[in-house]
Amino acid sequence: MMSPRAAGIPHVQKRRVPLWDNARWIAIALVVLGHAILKLIAESDVAYEFYLFVYAFHVPLFVAVSGYFARSGPLGTRQLHRLVTDIVLPYVIFETIWTVVHWLLGGEFRLDYSSPSWTLWFLIALLAWRLALPFLVLLRHPLLISVIISVGAGYFASIDSTFALSRTLGLLPFFVFGWQLRQWKLTDRWLGLHATAVWRWRIGAFTLFTALLGVIVANIDALREAQVRQFLLYDEAYPAFGYDQLWAGVIRLGLLLLAFALIVAFLVLMPRRRLWFTPYGAATMYIYLLHSFVLFLLRESGVLGGPQPGWVLPAMIGFSVLISIALSQRIVRRVFHPLIEPRARWLFRKKARTDTGTIVLPHLDAPAGTLAAEPPAEPPADAPPADPAVGTPRDTPR
Repeated sequence: MMSPRAAGIPHVQKRRVPLWDNARWIAIALVVLGHAILKLIAESDVAYEFYLFVYAFHVPLFVAVSGYFARSGPLGTRQLHRLVTDIVLPYVIFETIWTVVHWLLGGEFRLDYSSPSWTLWFLIALLAWRLALPFLVLLRHPLLISVIISVGAGYFASIDSTFALSRTLGLLPFFVFGWQLRQWKLTDRWLGLHATAVWRWRIGAFTLFTALLGVIVANIDALREAQVRQFLLYDEAYPAFGYDQLWAGVIRLGLLLLAFALIVAFLVLMPRRRLWFTPYGAATMYIYLLHSFVLFLLRESGVLGGPQPGWVLPAMIGFSVLISIALSQRIVRRVFHPLIEPRARWLFRKKARTDTGTIVLPHLDAPAGTLAAEPPAEPPADAPPADPAVGTPRDTPR
């Protein structure tokens, strides 16, 4: 078999940018945190305030990072292989595991791959976004069109959680927004700024987040009554939680625009240099898929139900950070690699040439463990990243 180098494919030295690995790990830690405090929000306004603050941007952020590193050109053999091994197979494996878990706990054994369990909805959505992006970018205004699709989808009750369709369409603008950030060469522009300019931007970003938290704290009762949380989940049509008015889409539009600003503000606040947790940014897939098993007993045991002492919230925040650190370790990646990153070479044919004469390159394994691999440098507007891996950490349902 001819090697890629012999076939004329240039070798590209991959270089990870600390900014993105820092953002990945902090973002996935926020996912764990959001899940960890969910049972507290019914009885605690402080927990609910923190929950709304995090959910205003952390799911959109994951999707945007996925879009930033997604390939916008036609998908080749290697990319199609990666979609199967990095998304489809892990989804089937973990959906089956969750089915067995529920059966062992006394539930009905019912394999239903059209209804993703807990956090697995993101894998289905990510697959759809990756397949759709090459077609969307052919259009004149893909970001605007994706916003129209998202807002419009909320009016149709038939667009529900089957195959995660509601979230796939609802969160689509963030995936396209991430792709758009790459066209604007965000990384090169940001890393090239002088320190004085960097701190000006960071002061503005910090002010935005502070203002958001202040608004949430000052209006928590109104936000609870208005069911803003349901809008932030993107998993139901507006009428499903009482918004059958025509103007309901305006709320989603406002939250989309706010999230766009918060995504940029979050990235602005990220350290640009390598820190102690920077290497953990390569393990986001493991944290995403495994943390739900750690939290499952807490969620289902009732330990966190009802009113809780004031120290429980900070304790759960600390516990979330510990989970994120523990699941980032190499031993975890080594043990769970066959489940989370199955190579499945047996699944793909070895025939080097199709019936039409098209050369099919062998599957090339990329560096493991990250949901969004880093290109060697800011790619051209139309070029794929050097290492087009799956995307970003996958979030969380309720």
